[in-house]
Amino acid sequence: MKNGNRNTLIRSMLPALVVLLIVAIALPFISQDASKQISYSEFFDVVRDESLTEVKIEPQALVVDVSGSYTQVVNGQTQTIEFSTTIPKTEVELNSLTALLESKDVNTVVVDASQQGVFMDIILAIVPYVLMFGGVYLIFRMMSNQGGNSKAFEFGNSRAKLEKNANTHFEDVAGMDEEKEEVKEIVDFLKNPKKFVDMGAKIPRGVLLVGPPGTGKTLLARAVAGEANVPFYSISGSEFVEMFVGVGAGRVRDMFNNAKKSAPCIIFIDEIDAVGRQRGTGMGGGHDEREQTLNQLLVEMDGFSGSEGVIVLAATNRADVLDPALLRPGRFDRQIQVANPDKAARAEILAVHARNKKFAPDVNFESIAQRTPGFSGAELSNVLNEAALLAVRSGHPLITMADIDEAVDRVMGGPAKKSRKYSERERRLVAYHEAGHAILGLTLEDANKVQKVTIIPRGQAGGYNLMTPKEETYFQTKSQLEANIAGFMGGRVAEEIFFGDISTGAHNDIEQATRIARLMVTELGMSDLGPIKYASGDNAVFLGRDYNNTSNTHSGQIAYEIDVQVRQIIEECYQQATKIITDNREKLVVIAEALLEHETLNAEQILSLFQEGKMPESHTAAIEPVKEEEEKSQENKTPSFEEQDDLLDDMK
Repeated sequence: MKNGNRNTLIRSMLPALVVLLIVAIALPFISQDASKQISYSEFFDVVRDESLTEVKIEPQALVVDVSGSYTQVVNGQTQTIEFSTTIPKTEVELNSLTALLESKDVNTVVVDASQQGVFMDIILAIVPYVLMFGGVYLIFRMMSNQGGNSKAFEFGNSRAKLEKNANTHFEDVAGMDEEKEEVKEIVDFLKNPKKFVDMGAKIPRGVLLVGPPGTGKTLLARAVAGEANVPFYSISGSEFVEMFVGVGAGRVRDMFNNAKKSAPCIIFIDEIDAVGRQRGTGMGGGHDEREQTLNQLLVEMDGFSGSEGVIVLAATNRADVLDPALLRPGRFDRQIQVANPDKAARAEILAVHARNKKFAPDVNFESIAQRTPGFSGAELSNVLNEAALLAVRSGHPLITMADIDEAVDRVMGGPAKKSRKYSERERRLVAYHEAGHAILGLTLEDANKVQKVTIIPRGQAGGYNLMTPKEETYFQTKSQLEANIAGFMGGRVAEEIFFGDISTGAHNDIEQATRIARLMVTELGMSDLGPIKYASGDNAVFLGRDYNNTSNTHSGQIAYEIDVQVRQIIEECYQQATKIITDNREKLVVIAEALLEHETLNAEQILSLFQEGKMPESHTAAIEPVKEEEEKSQENKTPSFEEQDDLLDDMK
C-alpha cells in the first residue's frame, strides 16, 4: 500500500479506535453501583438510629448484598442517601439482621439470587463481545471503503449495468431505415404483447446485430430500449469470463434472474464473440471457463426454464466464429446486418451529429457524404468533431467547409506535416507521382473520380490522391478492378517516364494492386484459371480444426499458375497505365507543375487543368500557396513551364 493510502486509512480508523478505547475504560465503571458503600458496623448504626427507610437483601454464594436508603440531616436539611454493604453469609448474622429489621419495622425486600444473578451474568457476558465484534466490523467497513475488496462476496454476481429511462430513440439513429424496421416488432411486443399472443406469434428471443465496427450496433440497441421504455441491461462478453471456472456461468444465471424480475426488459451483450466462440476449437483444446459460460447462456436463452419477457440483443463483427448452437432458431432467431452507410445515409448521419454544432451557410452535407465513401457512423462523427476542434483552434466563429475538408483528410491520413522538409527533387517526384494517379483517374472510364490531389505529407505518405467512386454500387466488375489496379500503377509509371528512376513512394500502391489481383484470381474467378476458389493463404488460423484442414489447399502447380495470372494482370494494367501517361504527357506536366505551385488541388481545378491547361478563373485569385513565407526563397521557387524540360533532363 502506498504511503498516501496508508495515512488516509489510519486517519479514517482513528475515530473508531478512540471509541473502542473509551468503551473499554468506561465498562468497569458502568457495571458498578452508583450508591454509597458503607461498612457493616455503619449499617447497624443506621438501623439503630431508626433513619433507615427501605432495604433490599440479595443473598450470594458466600456473602449477602444489602442495599437501600436512609435519611440524614445535613445543614438543617433532610437528605435521602442510597447505600450498599456486604455482610457475611452466616446463620448468626442473618438471624441478627432479620430480627433487627423487624424490630425497627423497616420495609425489607428479599431478591431471589438464582434469577437475578443468571440474568445479570448473561448481560455482562454478552456486552463485551458485542462491543468487540461491533468495533471490528466498523474497522473493516472503513478499510473496504478505502480501497479494499468490498465485493469479495459478490464475485459471482452479474456485472450487467441496469439503465432505466434510456434517452436514445430511433430519431437519434440515422441511415438505418431497414434495420429499424426489423427491430420495431420488438418495441411493439414490449409495449403491447397481447396482440402478438392473440395472433399466436412469438417474438424473437434473440436478435444478433452483425456489422463492421462503428456502424451503430450499440446505438441501435439503446434506441430499442428507449423506444420501448423498458429496463436495459448492458454487458460486454468479456465481463463473463474469469480465470476461475464456473464464475462466468454464475454471472449468466444471476443476470437472467435479475432480468426476469424486471421483465419485460432487454439484455444487450456487446462483443458476444468473446464468450460465444465455437466450442471444441483452438490449439490444444478449448477453454473450460468460456465453454461453461457459453453452455449456461445457451440454457438460459432456450432451456428448461423459459425467459419470457426477456429479449436478448447482441452485437458482433465476427459472426463467422460464433457457435452454431447460439445462432439456431429459439436463441438468436434473427440476424440483422448493419453495414456501412451509403451516400444518402451518410448525409443523414452527418445531420444527426451536427445538431449541437454551428456551421457556416456554405456547408453541404451531401458534398461531405460524396467525399467519404466507406466511412462508418463513428468515423463521420469523428470528422465533424475534428472539424469543430479545428474551427476553435483557428478562431472561426462557425465551422466552415475548409475545416471539414481538413478534418476528412485528418481522419483518412492523419494531420498534415508541413514541417517536413523536402528537397526540390523530392517535391517534384511526389508532384509527378500524384499527377500520374490523377491522369489515370481522369482518363479511364471505369476508374474512380478524382476529388483532391495534394503533395502535403500526411502520416507516412508524401502526398495522396483522393479518388471516390463515380456512383456507389454493391458490385464491382472486372474492368473496374483492372482500372483500379492501373490507377495504382499511375504514380510509379510517371516516376519511370519523367525521371528514368523509381522510388519507394509506390510501396502502398503495389501492395494494394497485388491484393486486388490475387483476389481476382483466387476468389473471384476473374482469370484464365476459371471460376474456382483457391486458398489465398492470407487468413489467420483462428479455429483449431482449420489447422489441419486440407480441403482448400492446392498443388504446387496451381500455386505457380496463380502467381503467373497475378503477374499477368498487373503487367497488363501497368502497360495500360504507361500508354495513357505517355499519350497525356503534356497534361500530366501541367497538373504536376500546378501541384508544385499550389500544393493542393480540388476536383474542379484538376478537371480544368486537364481539359483547358489552366486553373479555373473563379479560383485563380483566391488560391494562395500553402507554404510559409520563409519557404518561398529563390532556390525553392517553382520553375516556369519553359524551364521544366531542362530540369527534368538534369534530374535524369
